[in-house]
Amino acid sequence: MPETNTNAQPAAAGRRKEVIGLVVSNRMQKTIVVQVVRQKSHAFYGRVVSKAKKFYAHDEKNQAQVGDFVRLEETRPLSKLKRWRLKEVIRKATLAPEAVAKEAAL
Repeated sequence: MPETNTNAQPAAAGRRKEVIGLVVSNRMQKTIVVQVVRQKSHAFYGRVVSKAKKFYAHDEKNQAQVGDFVRLEETRPLSKLKRWRLKEVIRKATLAPEAVAKEAAL
Protein backbone atom coordinates (compact mmCIF):
# COMPACT_ATOMS: atom_id res chain seq x y z
CA MET A 1 0.00 0.00 0.00
CA PRO A 2 1.60 3.33 -1.07
CA GLU A 3 2.09 6.03 1.51
CA THR A 4 0.51 9.41 1.03
CA ASN A 5 2.01 12.61 2.32
CA THR A 6 -0.69 14.43 4.31
CA ASN A 7 1.56 17.40 5.16
CA ALA A 8 1.86 18.57 1.56
CA GLN A 9 0.82 22.21 1.11
CA PRO A 10 -0.82 23.48 -2.08
CA ALA A 11 1.60 25.37 -4.29
CA ALA A 12 0.82 29.10 -4.11
CA ALA A 13 -2.90 28.70 -3.51
CA GLY A 14 -4.88 31.84 -4.20
CA ARG A 15 -2.24 33.53 -6.34
CA ARG A 16 -3.67 35.33 -9.35
CA LYS A 17 -1.73 36.30 -12.44
CA GLU A 18 -1.15 39.99 -13.00
CA VAL A 19 -0.19 41.78 -16.21
CA ILE A 20 0.58 45.41 -17.04
CA GLY A 21 -0.51 46.93 -20.32
CA LEU A 22 -1.80 49.90 -22.29
CA VAL A 23 -5.53 50.62 -22.67
CA VAL A 24 -6.34 50.69 -26.41
CA SER A 25 -10.16 50.85 -26.19
CA ASN A 26 -12.81 51.78 -23.65
CA ARG A 27 -15.87 52.12 -25.88
CA MET A 28 -17.78 49.30 -24.22
CA GLN A 29 -19.66 49.70 -20.96
CA LYS A 30 -17.56 48.51 -17.99
CA THR A 31 -15.07 46.83 -20.36
CA ILE A 32 -11.63 47.87 -21.53
CA VAL A 33 -9.24 46.34 -24.05
CA VAL A 34 -5.63 46.25 -22.85
CA GLN A 35 -2.63 45.44 -25.02
CA VAL A 36 0.19 43.66 -23.20
CA VAL A 37 3.59 43.52 -24.90
CA ARG A 38 5.96 40.78 -23.77
CA GLN A 39 9.61 40.77 -24.80
CA LYS A 40 11.60 37.58 -24.95
CA SER A 41 14.97 36.61 -26.32
CA HIS A 42 14.78 34.27 -29.30
CA ALA A 43 16.00 30.78 -28.37
CA PHE A 44 18.39 30.39 -31.31
CA TYR A 45 19.11 33.84 -32.72
CA GLY A 46 19.24 35.74 -29.44
CA ARG A 47 17.36 38.75 -30.78
CA VAL A 48 14.66 40.26 -28.57
CA VAL A 49 11.23 39.48 -30.00
CA SER A 50 8.11 41.39 -28.95
CA LYS A 51 4.78 39.60 -28.71
CA ALA A 52 1.60 41.62 -28.23
CA LYS A 53 -1.70 40.27 -26.96
CA LYS A 54 -4.99 41.99 -26.24
CA PHE A 55 -7.00 41.22 -23.12
CA TYR A 56 -10.60 42.17 -22.40
CA ALA A 57 -10.93 43.34 -18.81
CA HIS A 58 -13.75 44.36 -16.48
CA ASP A 59 -13.66 48.02 -15.39
CA GLU A 60 -16.47 48.42 -12.84
CA LYS A 61 -16.19 52.21 -12.42
CA ASN A 62 -15.21 53.08 -16.01
CA GLN A 63 -12.11 54.81 -14.68
CA ALA A 64 -9.55 53.74 -17.31
CA GLN A 65 -9.13 55.87 -20.42
CA VAL A 66 -7.37 55.19 -23.72
CA GLY A 67 -3.61 55.60 -23.26
CA ASP A 68 -3.53 54.71 -19.54
CA PHE A 69 -1.14 52.08 -18.22
CA VAL A 70 -3.07 49.65 -16.04
CA ARG A 71 -2.55 46.51 -13.95
CA LEU A 72 -4.94 43.61 -14.61
CA GLU A 73 -5.69 40.70 -12.31
CA GLU A 74 -6.89 37.29 -13.43
CA THR A 75 -10.41 36.38 -12.34
CA ARG A 76 -13.20 33.93 -13.04
CA PRO A 77 -14.83 34.11 -16.49
CA LEU A 78 -17.13 37.14 -16.56
CA SER A 79 -18.28 36.77 -20.17
CA LYS A 80 -17.28 35.07 -23.39
CA LEU A 81 -14.06 37.11 -23.65
CA LYS A 82 -13.47 38.68 -20.22
CA ARG A 83 -11.20 36.77 -17.83
CA TRP A 84 -9.42 39.76 -16.29
CA ARG A 85 -10.40 42.71 -14.11
CA LEU A 86 -8.85 46.12 -13.60
CA LYS A 87 -6.79 46.21 -10.42
CA GLU A 88 -5.33 49.72 -10.65
CA VAL A 89 -4.46 52.53 -13.01
CA ILE A 90 -0.69 52.88 -12.89
CA ARG A 91 -0.26 55.99 -15.04
CA LYS A 92 -2.93 58.23 -16.53
CA ALA A 93 -2.61 59.31 -20.15
CA THR A 94 -1.62 62.90 -20.82
CA LEU A 95 -3.98 65.11 -22.77
CA ALA A 96 -3.50 65.07 -26.51
CA PRO A 97 -2.44 68.42 -28.05
CA GLU A 98 -5.78 68.58 -29.92
CA ALA A 99 -7.72 68.34 -26.65
CA VAL A 100 -5.63 71.09 -25.05
CA ALA A 101 -6.28 73.35 -28.05
CA LYS A 102 -10.03 72.72 -27.79
CA GLU A 103 -10.08 73.59 -24.08
CA ALA A 104 -8.11 76.79 -24.70
CA ALA A 105 -10.55 77.84 -27.45
CA LEU A 106 -13.54 77.53 -25.09
